[in-house]
Amino acid sequence: MNAFLGDLWYSARESLATLGRVFLFFLQLIAFTPRALMRFRLVVHQIFNAGALSLVIIMTCGLFVGMVLGLLGYDLLSRVGSEEILGAGAALALTKQLGPVVTALLFAGRAGTALASELGLMRATDQLSAMQMMAVDPVRRVVVPRFLGGVIAMPCLTAIFISIGVFGVQLVGVEQVGIDSGSFWSQMRSAVELDDIGEGLLKGAVFGIACSLIAVYEGYNSVPTAEGVGRATTRTVVISSVVTLILNFILTAIML
Repeated sequence: MNAFLGDLWYSARESLATLGRVFLFFLQLIAFTPRALMRFRLVVHQIFNAGALSLVIIMTCGLFVGMVLGLLGYDLLSRVGSEEILGAGAALALTKQLGPVVTALLFAGRAGTALASELGLMRATDQLSAMQMMAVDPVRRVVVPRFLGGVIAMPCLTAIFISIGVFGVQLVGVEQVGIDSGSFWSQMRSAVELDDIGEGLLKGAVFGIACSLIAVYEGYNSVPTAEGVGRATTRTVVISSVVTLILNFILTAIML
């Protein structure tokens, strides 16, 4: 029993210490952000890597998530005779919940792992150590542009996911099951307000900060071995997914 309590206390202490190190790393990134923005070409390049290269998976998943949502929504609403509000319900679900959450999970799986593995490989091949020997801060030169690229790309990817998802709902609702197009769009316009769109984009920005921070932290602090890089990549996906779901609950509770 004493051994169990000792292991539990050690795990809790290590978790708190790791959380503190992540917070200090985040403050360091924030401190270097103004200088990094002065070299905006590096940030734009990382926005392309994190955002543009993720468009295919974001658009594909957004389309099929919208189509599935349309099928399930129509099946549910047809049982109570309210098929005409399919557009409103699906748009609210995509804007407030599914859009930012699914986008963050896909972002962690595609861009987050790329950031972590890239930084981990630079650590394993001593590129970061070489920068320090040449009096170049690797956090300011390498980490911050990648962090900012992910933060800026995530709200844009969220907006694209929501738009494609609504199109997928329209394909099923209007084109397949025959809901009146005017009723579909009018119900959607009357139900979705500007605050709902702002909530979805705000969640996307928060999730982008969290996922990008976890990715660059795990990659930068990975063990400089092949196994260490693989472990950092795996931890990036797992921790980002869990943190996204926790933050989604917290933000939803606050905004409601």
